[in-house]
Amino acid sequence: MSRIDIFAGYSYLAPKGTVQTPQLDGTTFSDSYSSIDYGAIISGAYYFNKYVGGQVEYANHPDGNNDGAQTAQAGIIFRFPLQGMTPFVHGLAGGVRLGGPNDEPYAAHNYTWGPALTAGGGLDYDLPFWHHRLGLRLFQADYEYFHANYGPEVAFGGRANVGNARLSTGLVFKFGNIVPPPPVQYSCAVSPNSVYPGDPITVTGTATNLNPKKTASYSWSGQGVTVSGSSSEGKIDTASLAPGSYTVTGHVTEGNKPGESADCTAQFTVKQFEPPTVSCSANPSSVKPGDSSTITATGVSPQNRPLTYTYQASAGTISGNGNTATLSTTGAPAGSITVTCNVADDKGQTASGTTTVDVQAPPAPAPKTQTLCTIQFDHDKRRPARVDNDAKGCLDDVALNAQRASDATLVVVGNTAPAPEVKGRHHRHEVEPNLAAQRAVNTKDYLVTEKGIDASRITVRTGTTGTNEVDNYLVPAGATFDNDVTGTTAVDESSVKAQPRKALAPAHHHKKKKAAQQ
Repeated sequence: MSRIDIFAGYSYLAPKGTVQTPQLDGTTFSDSYSSIDYGAIISGAYYFNKYVGGQVEYANHPDGNNDGAQTAQAGIIFRFPLQGMTPFVHGLAGGVRLGGPNDEPYAAHNYTWGPALTAGGGLDYDLPFWHHRLGLRLFQADYEYFHANYGPEVAFGGRANVGNARLSTGLVFKFGNIVPPPPVQYSCAVSPNSVYPGDPITVTGTATNLNPKKTASYSWSGQGVTVSGSSSEGKIDTASLAPGSYTVTGHVTEGNKPGESADCTAQFTVKQFEPPTVSCSANPSSVKPGDSSTITATGVSPQNRPLTYTYQASAGTISGNGNTATLSTTGAPAGSITVTCNVADDKGQTASGTTTVDVQAPPAPAPKTQTLCTIQFDHDKRRPARVDNDAKGCLDDVALNAQRASDATLVVVGNTAPAPEVKGRHHRHEVEPNLAAQRAVNTKDYLVTEKGIDASRITVRTGTTGTNEVDNYLVPAGATFDNDVTGTTAVDESSVKAQPRKALAPAHHHKKKKAAQQ
């Protein structure tokens, strides 16, 4: 809507009235006004809002057949905007410069000012030009009242009271714009939006574009939903609601005019009570035959409902209530016993969990160290610690045993015979103080480098058999070498290093020693 309307156009004036002039003979002469076919009119209206404004107007109807009139007025105007056209009414007050009749004896009458009143209306049509800034005033029809006093003189006096019909048409130029206040907007949200029956819900409305000079009122409603509160916040009672989805509606208003009220909706869900959950554990989880285990059930209800517990066992006997029970394995065979923990809430919803208790079988005999083959060092007098080709068959067998028992370890025990009394003592083994240890270290080196055995699986020790040989042992997982084979000493491998192996004489076969005492 425009803020300022300027109207300019053609105007026709049809006066109806007379000038009453006293005569010298005591009589009164009357003369009537006639219509004025040619006139111009211009007005300006400033609108305070969409409907009401103030208006000033000037109209000039020059001399017609024998008279003329000019008006300058101001007043109030009301418009009623419609789609494409605008009807209006106005009321004006001001002054008129009115002339008297020109026929004798009034040829000397002058124009004179007097009061003027105008009431009327019209219809403007919007033209599609200049972004609808131009309109056509199809018509403006007014009734005007003029009063003029020409004085008391006999020759020139007289008074005029004139009622006029005025018709006008022309163009309307529109300037500015009246932006209506934005409509009230309303949004609402619930928190929480998913609850169990009986849980509280708060609904909060947020209104925008409210007029701070007005007081807004709030209300809440919902189909099958009870909402308390008369402010922007309400409380929803869910105690009597069945599981499902619900909608709550909020309303805000600050008046009866369009745009002064708004609604909002928000949804929430009432959930079905959830069943409980339970976890089951046993302590200890492994027992000897006839021993007992404590069973603990941990039940949880999402809505904190009261819970009851029951138990079953696949073997043995179980007793107890509450969240603990005792499992007795008396008479139960070796193996796994399955215990079921059951929980139920006061709504009849249940859950189960299981745990197992292992009843151990009678212990098996403890593993023992196994004696493998023996390699001898009597052939090479010049290199009494060398692992020669004769030892290959024995050590291949040692490696094979180690590979078959991947969790077992090897113990290599080096020995040496007492040196003979020989003049000059030219042989190296007669003077080597760590010969037994060297033989064991060289044997380990062969198993690591030639057979790929992990060095961490091989322990090097020295023995006291008094022979020039190396004894090889397989120590299964769980066996203790020192308990099975006594009289050996660990070798410090940081001070005894492996010696390189060189080819020598053909191999000799040696018999395995008898296995260690079981």
